Amino acid sequence: MQTHVFSCVEPAALTAGVEAACEVLHRGEVVALPAETVYGLAGDALNPVAAARIFEAKERPFFDPLICHLPDRGWLEAFTDIPGALRPQVERLVEAFWPGPLTLVLPKRGCVPDLVSSGLSTVAVRWSAHPMFQAVLTRFGRPLAAPSANRFGRISPTTAAHVFSELRDRIPLILDGGPAVHGVESTIVAPGEGGLRILRSGPVTREQLAFFGTIVEGVGNEVGGAPEAPGQLTSHYAPRTPLQLLEAGWEGRRQIEPGARAGLLAWRLAPPGFGASEVLSLGGDLVEAAAGLFAALRRLDEAGLDRIYAERVPEEGLGAAINDRLQRASASRVNIKTCE
Repeated sequence: MQTHVFSCVEPAALTAGVEAACEVLHRGEVVALPAETVYGLAGDALNPVAAARIFEAKERPFFDPLICHLPDRGWLEAFTDIPGALRPQVERLVEAFWPGPLTLVLPKRGCVPDLVSSGLSTVAVRWSAHPMFQAVLTRFGRPLAAPSANRFGRISPTTAAHVFSELRDRIPLILDGGPAVHGVESTIVAPGEGGLRILRSGPVTREQLAFFGTIVEGVGNEVGGAPEAPGQLTSHYAPRTPLQLLEAGWEGRRQIEPGARAGLLAWRLAPPGFGASEVLSLGGDLVEAAAGLFAALRRLDEAGLDRIYAERVPEEGLGAAINDRLQRASASRVNIKTCE
């Protein structure tokens, strides 16, 4: 299969790109397109064949559920069965953060294919704020299942070029809408009578969510050994090059051995002596750091290094999401067969 990249960076090309994408989607095939978080690989969320093509292109295990993107708030009722006790909390979250990078895990209705929810009784839903994603959803008129547009477990893509390098000849179409804004995937929350469980950190921070309910701590994020939501496996978002996390004050503790074959992903300053280095934010801006995280990891991964060292960033706000991705990127690779 030949992959066509359709540039929609210029506003005049958007209409044609949306039409091309919807034509592919109506055939039950998949399209890569930008969200405000990262690039997603989208297929008709009500079509199990389209969902199967997402899993196939990504080499994603079937036990890992997909996030479904809704065309508008009205689809929330058609797609989920919100218990009455949770409705006020859900409505407050939707009012505050939709459209935007917040995913809610809620009981699903019968129209949601089991393949999309990986057999769970819940489904992960959100409403993207990206104008191109919104345009495709509006024109298509149905929800789209859309995990990140990369091979399973690898670094998430934040540009069309990243998608092409990951999924070339596996998918028919990529819509190029320029770089993603946030650079990390959406925050995933499971509302409950006891409070909010944060299943994945993201652009909507713990501090922001605390205004809408008690944050429930110490609650497992897996059901029966399988993920309850995307991005929960211990090893995820990983470069091919082994990555080691560095704790604060590493410079004076000789935790590492710089050299031509070692790379550094630094928070604010990269000392000399490394074969390659990337700085997330000279000014200490966590938003800037998140937006450039995956692109910086890709450049280091392509630099021919033996090892990448990565500094943690401050844990507050968006830093929790950045550190979560680095922690999972540094973990030992998961043997998918053992997770079934």
